[in-house]
Amino acid sequence: MNPSSFRHVLAEGNYLRLVTSDGWDYAERVHASGAVVVVAVTDDDRLLLTEQYRVPVAARVIELPAGIAGDEPDTRSEPLQSAARRELLEETGFEADELVELTQGPPSAGLSSEVVTFFHATGLRRVHQGGGVHREAIRVHAIPLDEVPDWLEEKRREGLLIDPKVYAGLHFTRSPSSRNDARQ
Repeated sequence: MNPSSFRHVLAEGNYLRLVTSDGWDYAERVHASGAVVVVAVTDDDRLLLTEQYRVPVAARVIELPAGIAGDEPDTRSEPLQSAARRELLEETGFEADELVELTQGPPSAGLSSEVVTFFHATGLRRVHQGGGVHREAIRVHAIPLDEVPDWLEEKRREGLLIDPKVYAGLHFTRSPSSRNDARQ
């Protein structure tokens, strides 16, 4: 952001604020220190995906496990890797032995100041059913990697929306070298 720019808060809710700066309106998360997305692949090569109804698009959406760091009072100083571990467990019921940062970037740079960080989760073990917290009603899918593209297309034909971050996550499942390249 240009340090001399004019920044004005237009509105603020519990989780988002609408800001204007240099003639551009955009959204910011309130009390968030970052966003995380988890590319979780089981030992038998299944990609963990979540499905939930999303009010803003009025549809069920297929996504990678994901969430916000620092948005709750007890997580204000939460490291991104810890948030990724927490979100994976809350949403899918899986714990990971290892979480490796893959890449980061803005998912919608013209709409939001949010930057998401992708993590690759391995050494997964299921410890509960998942499903989310509070009012979330998350359905967990463990899809064989080689079947994911066809499965996603089938879900799209059924009327579900597919978060494009799923396709970005698939890129990181292709080869270990692509995961290493992302961190350099």
